[in-house]
Amino acid sequence: MNYRHGFHAGNHADVLKHLVLVSLLDALKRKEAPFFVVDTHAGRGRYDLGGLQASRTGEAKAGIRKLWTLAASMPSPPPALARYLAAVADAQAGAPDSYPGSPLIVSQALRPQDRLAACELLPDEANALKGVLSHDPHSHVHARDGYTALKALLPPRDGATKFARALVLIDPPYEAQDEEYPLITGAVADALQRFPQGIFAVWYPIKQRPSLHPFFRKVATLPVKSALAIELLVRPDDSPLRMNGSGMLLLNPPWQIEKDIEPALKPLAQAMGESGASWRLTWLKQDKA
Repeated sequence: MNYRHGFHAGNHADVLKHLVLVSLLDALKRKEAPFFVVDTHAGRGRYDLGGLQASRTGEAKAGIRKLWTLAASMPSPPPALARYLAAVADAQAGAPDSYPGSPLIVSQALRPQDRLAACELLPDEANALKGVLSHDPHSHVHARDGYTALKALLPPRDGATKFARALVLIDPPYEAQDEEYPLITGAVADALQRFPQGIFAVWYPIKQRPSLHPFFRKVATLPVKSALAIELLVRPDDSPLRMNGSGMLLLNPPWQIEKDIEPALKPLAQAMGESGASWRLTWLKQDKA
């Protein structure tokens, strides 16, 4: 695997992914009971937006940098958007022109009773992540494949402490393109047998929508109460040659989380979208109880 997220840090997909992640963490923190987070494809934790990789692609210019410009002119941004931007700002302490990866966002949100297990297969990325999280005794880096790690990490526990609540973030590089989807559904199906009450958040790219239909049909058969797809398209989804948008698939999502996230999607489309930009929330399965 040769993927390096530094080329894509702070792009429109990162913005959507981390907006949803912050909302999920905030929902979990509404209860005092501890929670456990597993990040299966954690990366290095922090990315230099002025560095060689980010500068080569310039994706942050059309992503977080555009959003910063729009947010500066908004007197009252939607609460979910404001909390996301605050989380990014907090993670920039000491590194002003940087963008945080998911494990850093999670780490800074943890309370003393919460835990993070961040999995990263690439040795240099895992070593960098250990440095980024070295200040946090509640976050642990596992230099291993995230899919197989779920078998060891669920049900979640830390020593003698067992956790009744957990969030699993699955954000693979999709180097195998459509071959990644069976890996995801297989890993989630197995994880649900081990920990059926877990919340699962799966990031996915959008090129041409019909390619997602088999994945969604499979997801609808998983033994979860609810499945919600949250998508941001920065252009129409009719080109197979580039990523036109992305989505976050939430399995067993917190109650009414869509009401928190939905008001923030229009400003994201306005800030980062081109002609034909759009957003949508789609229930693949919904618990009516």
